[in-house]
Amino acid sequence: MSQADDHFLDNFTLVIGILVGIAVGIFFVASSLAEAQAAAVRQDPAYQDLVIARLAPAGKAIADGEARTVTVSATATAAPLSGPDVYNSACAACHGQGIGGAPRVGDTAAWQPRIAQGQELLSQHALQGFTGATGYMPPKGGRVDLSDEEILAAVAHMLDGSR
Repeated sequence: MSQADDHFLDNFTLVIGILVGIAVGIFFVASSLAEAQAAAVRQDPAYQDLVIARLAPAGKAIADGEARTVTVSATATAAPLSGPDVYNSACAACHGQGIGGAPRVGDTAAWQPRIAQGQELLSQHALQGFTGATGYMPPKGGRVDLSDEEILAAVAHMLDGSR
């Protein structure tokens, strides 16, 4: 290697070293400034109130810095759906077209053997699910968000339209 190459390599190494040093210095300055700013934000009372409210357990409310239990009344829930409403929103997907072996509403030939088993057994199958020779009925038709009463109202609606 010539003397000119050695001189270039020394200068190149020095410049790279200086640039790496500057980058590391900028990183540490930025980190300390960010930490100082974050510490100031965490000390802000408005920020602390937001954190406390966000971490409060469900059913608790923060008012004036004091946790209070919130009671939720049963009347605040939505009114139960009627049988036709449940049928149209959940059951019609299968029982309207006969998908997956589901008997179509109005098909008396398909419903008569089921009706003969009794409404109690049909209601149990609707609520808990059923696997039969012709298909599968998921519990509550796959709509576990519906109440038992809403499902039973839909069963009654389908039976009324299939007798």
